[in-house]
Amino acid sequence: MGHDSAITELLALLGAAIVAATVFSRLGLGPILGYLVAGAVVGPWGLGIVSDPGRIAQVGEFGVVFLLFLIGIELKPARLWVMRRLVFGLGTAQLLFTGAALALLAWFLLDVTPSAAVVIGCGLALSSTAFGLQVLALRNQLSSHWGRASFSVLLMQDLAVVPLLAVVPLLGGGPHLTWTDLGLGLGRTALIVGGVILGGRLILRHALRLIAGSRSTEIFTGFALLLVLGVGWLMETAGLSMAMGAFLAGLLLADSEYRHQVEIDIQPFRGLLLGLFFMGVGMEIDLDGLWRHELLIAGILAVVLPLKTLVLAILARFWGLAPGEALRTALLLAQAGEFAFVLFAYASRNGVLPPALGAPLVSAVALGMALTPFMVALGDLVAPRLRGWSVPVDPPFTPSDEGDKAPVVIAGFGRVGETVARILIHLGVPCLAIDLNPENVYRGRRDGFRVYYGDASRPEILRAVGARQARLLVVTLDNATAVERTLETARRHFPALPVHVRARDASTSARLVGLGAALAVPETLESSLRLGAEAAKAGEADPEALAELLRTLRRDNYKGLVRELDPTS
Repeated sequence: MGHDSAITELLALLGAAIVAATVFSRLGLGPILGYLVAGAVVGPWGLGIVSDPGRIAQVGEFGVVFLLFLIGIELKPARLWVMRRLVFGLGTAQLLFTGAALALLAWFLLDVTPSAAVVIGCGLALSSTAFGLQVLALRNQLSSHWGRASFSVLLMQDLAVVPLLAVVPLLGGGPHLTWTDLGLGLGRTALIVGGVILGGRLILRHALRLIAGSRSTEIFTGFALLLVLGVGWLMETAGLSMAMGAFLAGLLLADSEYRHQVEIDIQPFRGLLLGLFFMGVGMEIDLDGLWRHELLIAGILAVVLPLKTLVLAILARFWGLAPGEALRTALLLAQAGEFAFVLFAYASRNGVLPPALGAPLVSAVALGMALTPFMVALGDLVAPRLRGWSVPVDPPFTPSDEGDKAPVVIAGFGRVGETVARILIHLGVPCLAIDLNPENVYRGRRDGFRVYYGDASRPEILRAVGARQARLLVVTLDNATAVERTLETARRHFPALPVHVRARDASTSARLVGLGAALAVPETLESSLRLGAEAAKAGEADPEALAELLRTLRRDNYKGLVRELDPTS
C-alpha cells in the first residue's frame, strides 16, 4: 500500500467514525451502531475507500483485548469466586441449551451434516463480548444483577472458544489431530496458565514497583501495554485467545496498588481500538451478498435472535434474576459474536462448513451485532413493566464492597500524609491515599494502610478512588506545582468535594484558598504556633488564654496570624 493510500484510508476512517458516532449518539442510538455504519460505508462493500477490512479488524481486535484486561482489573479473584455459580452454572447452561437447539435447527433446516450443524449451533450460541461489555460499561451496569449475569455468560463463552476450536479438526475427520493430541494441548494450556499466574504473583508487583521508580509516565504506560499484550500473546500460543490472556493479566493486578494508574493508562487505547473493531465488523457486511442471500440471512436472524432471547431469559429466571433483569440479559446477548467469525472461518478451512454457507453466516452475525443497540433499547422499554419475585444469586456490587472508596482521600503519602492517615484510622475514620512515589506506596501498604500508586492530578485517578463519593480530599504533596494541579483538578471535576491542602507559607496558603481550597495549612505558620505555644507554657501563661489565642489565630485560614507576621497583608 502506498503512503498516500494509507493516509487516505486513515483520514476516511477517522472522519467517518467521528461523524457517525456523533450523529448516532445524538440520536440516542449509541456510538457502537455509528461505528458499524461508518465501517460499512467506507469498506469494500460500500465506497471502497478501505480495501482490506481484515487488516482493520485485526488491529481492532486489540480493543477487545484491552477491554477484557480492564474488566479483569476491576474483578478481584474473590469476587470472581463469588460469581462462580453464574459463570459455570448459567454460562454453561446457556451454551448447552442454545447450542443444542440451534444445531438441531441447522441440521433440519439447512440440510447440513451433523458436524456442520454442531459448528453452526455453537458459533451462533456465542455472543459478542465486545458489544455486551461495551454496552454495560457505557450504561454503568456492570455492577447490576443483570450486568453481572451477562458478564458471567460472556466469560464462560470465551472460555469455551478454546475447546470448540480444538474439536473442529476432529469434526472434519482430519487425520492430523487425535484425541491424544487434544489432551496434550489442553495440558500444555493448563501449564502455561498456571505458570503465568504463579509468575505474576511472584514478580509482577516487584516489576511494577521498579518501573514506577523511574517516575516516568511514558515508561509506566509502555510497561502496562507490554504486560497486556505479552500475557495475551502467551495465552494465544497456549491455544487461548489474547482477550482471555489479557483478562488473566487484569485479574493478577486486581489486588495491586498499581491497578488504578494502569487502568487509566490503558483506557484511551481501549476506546480507540474498540472503535476500529466495530468499524471492522461493519466492513464485513457484504452489501451485495445481502441481496443475493436476503432470505437465508433474514431466516437465520429470525431464528437466532428470538431463540437465544427465549432460552436465556428462561435460564436467567431459573438462576434467580427478576423478570426485567432476565429480559435485559437475554436481549443484550441475543446476537452472535466476534468469535463466531473465527469459528466459522476455521471450520471452513477444515472442510466442516460448506463454503456456500460461510458468507451468509458472517453477514447474519454482523447484522445481528448491528441490531444489538435496538435490542437493548427494547429491553429498556419492556423491562420496567415486568414485575416478579426473585432471589438474587449474588448481592450487587456497591462502593463499600469494592474496597477502593473512603470518606477521606489523601493525595500524597509522605510524612504529612501518613500522619493524617494515622490520626484518621486511630479515630475510626476510613481513608485511603494515592501517591506517585512507589517507595511511599510500598511502605504504606507494608504498614497496613490503603495506599495506591497514581497521579492525583488526573481526574480519572480521583474518580477511580471514589472522589465523587468522598467527603474530603486532603492534599499533602510537598511539590507546590503538584498541589496546585491537584487542587484545580478537584475543583473542576468534583466541585462539591471540599479540599484541604498543605501550603509552604502564608502567601502560598492565600493563593491556594483563592484557587478554591476550603482550608490551606501553611507549614511555617503552624510550626510557629506550636513553638509559640510551648514557649508560652514554659513561661506559665494562662492555659485558657493560650487556647483562645490559638483558636483566634487559626480562624479563617490563619488570617489573624498572617496580619501579624506577613508584611504584605
